[in-house]
Order: sequence, then structure tokens, then C-alpha cells
Amino acid sequence: MDRTGTSAATDPRRPSDHIGAEQPDTDIAQPKLGPMGWLRWGWRQLTSMRVALILLLALAIAAIPGSIFPQRGADPNGVVQYRQNNPELFPILDGLSLFDVYSSPWFSAIYLLLFISLIGCVLPRIKHHAKALRTQPPRTPARLSRLDDHRSVQRETTDPETEAPAAIDVAEKQLKSLGYRVARYDRGNTWSVSAERGYWRETGNLIFHIALVGVLITVGIGSGYAYTGQKVVIEGSSYVNTLIDYNSIDRGRLVADDAFNPYAITLDSFDVTYEDFGQPGAGQAGNFAANVSVQHTDGSTSDGKIQVNHPLHVEGDSVYLLGNGYAPTITVRNAEGVAVLSQPVEFLPQDSAMTSLGVVKITDGMPEQLGMIGFLYPTVVELDSGAYASAHGALNLPLLTLDVYQGDLGIDGGRPVSVFELDTDGLDKLNGRGTDVASIELQPGETADLPNGLGTVTFEDASPADANGTLESVKRYVSLQIHHDASAVWVLVFSMLALGGLGLALFVPRRRMWVKATASDSDSIHLEYAGLARGEDPTLAAAVDDLVRGHERLLDGTAPQRGTSVKGA
Repeated sequence: MDRTGTSAATDPRRPSDHIGAEQPDTDIAQPKLGPMGWLRWGWRQLTSMRVALILLLALAIAAIPGSIFPQRGADPNGVVQYRQNNPELFPILDGLSLFDVYSSPWFSAIYLLLFISLIGCVLPRIKHHAKALRTQPPRTPARLSRLDDHRSVQRETTDPETEAPAAIDVAEKQLKSLGYRVARYDRGNTWSVSAERGYWRETGNLIFHIALVGVLITVGIGSGYAYTGQKVVIEGSSYVNTLIDYNSIDRGRLVADDAFNPYAITLDSFDVTYEDFGQPGAGQAGNFAANVSVQHTDGSTSDGKIQVNHPLHVEGDSVYLLGNGYAPTITVRNAEGVAVLSQPVEFLPQDSAMTSLGVVKITDGMPEQLGMIGFLYPTVVELDSGAYASAHGALNLPLLTLDVYQGDLGIDGGRPVSVFELDTDGLDKLNGRGTDVASIELQPGETADLPNGLGTVTFEDASPADANGTLESVKRYVSLQIHHDASAVWVLVFSMLALGGLGLALFVPRRRMWVKATASDSDSIHLEYAGLARGEDPTLAAAVDDLVRGHERLLDGTAPQRGTSVKGA
């Protein structure tokens, strides 16, 4: 109550919604969006540039595990090794698809959302940009002096009504020669030209986003037709580019069984050099080169060389050199003297001195299946502990040691088993550490008896070493990766377009220029110059100054200016 006894809430001199008035207790009624409303809201959020940037960042973060963990498509042996080293952690990581990152559901979801978001961002901008390109430059502002980058010049003349439009004609030609789009706006005793340029900036921005969409589409479709396979090839042997001839392969969903060009590659020789004793890095390998012969599908042949980071390109495939090693020729005979195995066996290098581990599996011809775990020491030395090691990668003094196991090797169970692994659980160890029988030790040409009178094993005799010090019977092998991706060229094209568009978007300034001439009542004309940038443009002031100087030279050469006032210089 006030002093007059009138309630503040009912005072007719106050509005009904003033502070302190008694308001009805009503809830705010908001319209319900409904299903279509929520869909429109979600589409606007998804197609906003902010969400597109968030998805692009999320895609970059989601790709990080692909460089931390080995991927089945690129390094299947690394996945197997990780499983052996981390048997408890591996199932958890595999359940999260961390060994197949780029084909995982969560990576594909981010990929598809980014794809939709970019398209939703780009299409309206293309429409708006196309409309802007057809639009005339805006009218000349009435007060150019309000712009920061403004210059004015007073020029004396005997005929202002003639000189003023002529000056704008000159300015119009000058701006056109500088790449501006121009439009004339004349009114009364004022003549002006409006100019703008820099639409290449937005064009470049759109090219960048369109190219990015092109990369996403190309990668998405191209991965369905791409394949990457691995093959181990021993000197003198060949492989045919067919599905069944690969040791392992990761192929896209759209690659059919007969989609491979059946060319053949033969490994003629493998060249490798090692640093000599006494040199820095002694025993370290230098250059690698696999010399191959290629028989093409049309029946023609050609020679090629595969080196590290220098693949061989054959009929749309790229053949890479991943690794190499020794393949000693081992012959095993049973107690009756019948050869049950006689072939080169690939040994995996374990260190830089080419100490190599290999597995020999004999499934038939013996009373029970036999497995052997062997070590090959190219240049053997005996350590103080009595163990062997290799001092050099070349075959200067090779030694082969073998431990023999007997029992079920697990090959007949239908489960795929690596040729480089031997599961010793459930097998009987016949010699080596932990038994009363010493490990078998063989140099080239030597034969030793197998334990329990099972037969003999021979490290096949070697001919004299060649010029590189390599014994002929100890063959080399190479691990090749064959990659096919027809979309790689298009990815390169779209990537170059993206870089070009990004360059335009970053370095092309978007600006507007105006030149106005006003005929004075006295014998003079008043010229005004102004510029306006869209975004940051530190060179705008200099561009306006250049426009003023260039216009003056075109009007009357290098005559000095009189009565000049400058604002925002």
C-alpha cells in the first residue's frame, strides 16, 4: 500500500506487468516439435559447420588406434604376434575392432556422418554462391567517409560536369583491368563505380569441401574393390596372382574370386649387401633388391626389380618388398631311409645379425607326426655361456640347430595353423634343453640321427659361395605384399583439388572498392576512394592507395595532387 491507500498491484497508473504486480501463475506454452520438427532440428544440427568440424576432428582421433595397433589388412603377422604376446588383452581389443579400425562399425559411423554433414553444408552454399555470382556489386554508399579505408582528392578543372563522369569511366576501366566486377551508379551531379572481387575465395572454399567429399566417396567405394595380399617367395620359385596362391589376403567386399589378373612372378635372385667386420654397423644389411621375372597375362615376359620403397607395378597391382630371410634346404628320412621331407624351409630373422627361427613339420611317413624348432646362425659364434649367436648377417659360418618334438601337431583338426609356429603343448620333446639328449647341430652338408632311431636329418650340402658370400643351397626368400587399389589415382586427384581450393580460400582476398566523383559548384571535382574487406585483409589500405595513385596517373600522368585529404591511411 502507498500513502494514498492504493494497492500497487491495482494502481491504474502502472502497467499490469510492472515489477511487484501480481501476475497470474501460468506456464510458458511452447509449441511441440513433433517427429518432423525433431527431424528438421537434427538435420540442421548435423549439417552445421560446427558439427562438421567436430566430426572431422573425431575422424582424426578415431584413426589414431590404426597407427598404434597392427591392422589385419596391412600387417596380419603383427596381429598374430600381438595375440601371442598379449593373450588376455587381445580378445578385449579385438572385440573393439582395434585390429580392424578402418572397417569397424564405429569408424564407419563417423565416416558416414561426416559425409552427410559435408554434403548438407556444401549444397546450400553452392546455391548461395551461384546466386551471388549473378548479382551486381552493391550500390555505392552515400557516405564513403565512414569507412576506415577512405581517401579523398580535390581536383581542379574547368568543366566539372564533363570531367567527373570521365574520371569514373577511367576508374571503371582501371578496376576491370585489376580483375574486379564493376557496376555504375550515377545520380544527379554524382557519378560512381562499385567494384568487387575475391569470389574465388568462396569458390576455393567450396572446391575444398567438394574435393573432401570426393575423397570420402572414392575411398568408400574404392575400398570395396581393393585387396592387399602377402606372399612368401623362395629363390627360384614363382607365384601366380590368384586367390588360392596367397599366404594371406584382405580383400574388399566387392572383390570376386576371379577378379585377379593371373600374372606370374618368379624370384630369380635376391641381392643384399652387409657391412664388413671392422666397419661401423658391421653385419648390418645395406641395400635390398629382389630380381624377378614377370609373365604377363598376354603371354609376354619382362624383368623387374623390387626394392624397399620402390614397388614393382604389374597390371594394376603394386608389389612391395616387406622382408627377407634364409631358407635352408632340409631333408628328413625315416628309419627305412625314405625321404619324407626335402625342401627349403623359411626361417624368420630374429635380430639384425639374421639369427633366424624356423619350424619344420612332418605329418606323414613317420610313426607319429614330428615337429622341429630350429635356429639358423649365419655366422655362428659361441658365447661365454655356451649359447650360440650370430655375429654377422652373411653366411660366413652357418650353423643349424634343431629340437625335435613328437605328437599331434594339430594340423588335422581343421583349425588354421601358421607355418612359422609350433604349439608344443601336448607334444613330447625328444632332445634339447630339458632332456637328456643334446640338440642337433648341423653345418652345410652334414647329417645327424634323429632321436629314438626315427631316421636322419640333413642340412643339404652347399656349393662354394658366390661373389656375395652366399651359399647356393641356403636360399633366400622374400616377403611380398601385393596391393591393388584402382581408386588411388582419384584420391590423388581430389587431394590435389582440395589443396588448390584451400590455397584459394586462404590467399585470395575478398574486397569491395568504390570510386565516386562529385562535380562542385566551383571549378573542381571531388574524388573519393574507399575499400571494404570481408574478413581480415591487412593489404586493403595499400590496395586503396594503389588505386588512388593508379587512377591519378591515368587521369593526368604524374601531376601533383592539390587539396588532398586522407582518412584511414
